[in-house]
Amino acid sequence: MRSTIILPILLGAAAALGGNSAPEKSVIQIYNFGQSVAWDAPWRFTGVGRSTGTGFLIKGKRIMTNAHVVSWAKQILVRRYQDPRPYAAKVKFIGHDCDLAVLEVEDEAFFEGLEPLEVGELPKVRSTVITYGYPAGGEQISYTRGVVSRIELQTYVHIGNLAFLGVQTDAAINPGNSGGPVIQEGMVVGVAFQGATGLENTGFFIPPSVINHFLKDVEDGTYHGFPRAGIRVIALQNPAYRKSLGLAATGPGARVDLVLPSSAAKGILEEDDVILNVAGFDVGSDASIMYEGNRLNLTAGFHGAQHGDKVQVKILRKGQEQSVQVPMTVTEEEKMLSNQYDVLPRYYVYGGLIFTPLSIDYLRTLGRNWADSAGSEMFYELYYRRNEKPEVNRPEPIVLAGVLAHPVNANMKAQSRSLVSKINGKAITKLEDVVEALAQPGVKEHLIEFLQNDGVECLSRDEADQANPKILKTYGITKDRRL
Repeated sequence: MRSTIILPILLGAAAALGGNSAPEKSVIQIYNFGQSVAWDAPWRFTGVGRSTGTGFLIKGKRIMTNAHVVSWAKQILVRRYQDPRPYAAKVKFIGHDCDLAVLEVEDEAFFEGLEPLEVGELPKVRSTVITYGYPAGGEQISYTRGVVSRIELQTYVHIGNLAFLGVQTDAAINPGNSGGPVIQEGMVVGVAFQGATGLENTGFFIPPSVINHFLKDVEDGTYHGFPRAGIRVIALQNPAYRKSLGLAATGPGARVDLVLPSSAAKGILEEDDVILNVAGFDVGSDASIMYEGNRLNLTAGFHGAQHGDKVQVKILRKGQEQSVQVPMTVTEEEKMLSNQYDVLPRYYVYGGLIFTPLSIDYLRTLGRNWADSAGSEMFYELYYRRNEKPEVNRPEPIVLAGVLAHPVNANMKAQSRSLVSKINGKAITKLEDVVEALAQPGVKEHLIEFLQNDGVECLSRDEADQANPKILKTYGITKDRRL
């Protein structure tokens, strides 16, 4: 779990709210007994850890909280305001991209006397908000006040590689408050979720637009996630370049710099298209839009779309204005670039060699300076090949994560922590390719080729086949694979 990285929000001092409502009665304390995996030895689990967080009741007898509060959960217990009794809960829906989750409690007694909180509107900059929660593992609820200081796109730490709308506040930050409601005039205007390392009195909460997107997404019983347009747009402020594209030297419009090979927008948008408007928002030359009084990157204009929707985009192409419908889809290819949760990693062990997919989570096992230890080949494979050379892209690059010592591999100078290129002449583009290559009939010696330094290793098939069950038993591995 990432409790040391994801810092929850805690906002200022308690204050009375309008009406007769008492929001604290609908604020829930959450206990997560979680257990994650070791990404370089993916059959192993870490020890069970206990963490705490906050949630709040919403309509439909559901509890909203952060995804990171309940990730890798083995058991979840929840407690009501000033009620010592714990109740069992389970995750109904979870969105790791937007760091939100919905829990359900089967015991109807839990909901007696509780009123759901309603989601309001995006708060204004300089307005005051109040956060409710259970920071620092305390047993009593905390009420704190803060001022909205900035609204902009923020990288969501839980997922690691995606940015959505985030609201900054000057509140203090304390672990345990994650998932708590941020209240203004009796309405939920945010969910506390992260802080900023190295900054004082700075925290962030998830705004209503993201909350409502998540809740609408799960209405059909499945969470798809926030779709992406699959394009890169850059500022267009160079007067000469603007003129070359048929624009005035100054004015609106930003340039499409790249359409990803896997994007559903391919064939609809093209490089050098000038985007003038997205979903009704005019686009400035700095690739920004005005969103409810806040200047944001134009990607915010796409964030209202659900998976399968189309977004109206006005473009200028070769001097001619036109409107196009850009399909918005959620794809799986970004997963290896994201922090992964709740899904056990794939692996295959043969002859003491551990094969597993390349991912950010795996790279972190290389140590504190993992970015330096990974090497250029791994970074290129993870981030750039799919865009620069899509025709030879590996959908699931495979790495030799380690070698379990045994006489069968004792004479190998196995390039542990290296990318696998080929096995027995077969190109390795996914984990199933490894299994198939090592099962090829008629092969007496397995020839394994690596990307780094064009290294090559060899393994006796007969010896490896005989040794494999013993290796698994010696190292306590119940299954040689998880596919």
